[in-house]
Amino acid sequence: MGSEKDEAIITAIRNATNAKLLVDANAGWSRERALQVIPRLIEYDLELIEQPLAVNDVDGYFWLKEKLRAQKIKTPIFADEIAKTSHDVAKLVGAIDGVVVKTMKSEGIREAQRMIYTARAHDMQIMLGCFIESSVGVTAAAHLAPLCDYADLDGPLLIKNDPYRGLKYDGAKFSLPDGPGLGVQKN
Repeated sequence: MGSEKDEAIITAIRNATNAKLLVDANAGWSRERALQVIPRLIEYDLELIEQPLAVNDVDGYFWLKEKLRAQKIKTPIFADEIAKTSHDVAKLVGAIDGVVVKTMKSEGIREAQRMIYTARAHDMQIMLGCFIESSVGVTAAAHLAPLCDYADLDGPLLIKNDPYRGLKYDGAKFSLPDGPGLGVQKN
């Protein structure tokens, strides 16, 4: 998302599938654009909207939440790039409904876990995500999956030269590998 074609894109996707849709605006909307497009997009039965506003617009998330509440729009708003640490999550309490946690973004498992605990303490939902990264990082992150509502851990599926084997994928499901530590093995 983040273009003038957002609604056409969602329409085409929804016409092709009844699957759950999670929309990521990737900080591509201004406050005004978000307030214009979100009410139209919710008609497509969206599960959540991720990172609608700019990474540095903390106040904008509070503004947007207030405006959406006034319109009785309940589609959850998740923070991604704006929330790198547990302190960032705490600053957004009341403005977001959930947070995307990535171990690489938070610089490790410990801070990712703190983000999860902070979000849970404030009744937020959690999506565990990743970047395009090897099986080492994604398998490490997967150990946090039972603490989360959503897991989007497809990074190793998007690279050809992964030097490791970790998570085992079966369609949209994954399982942790057997073995000591993370269970990751060198290819």
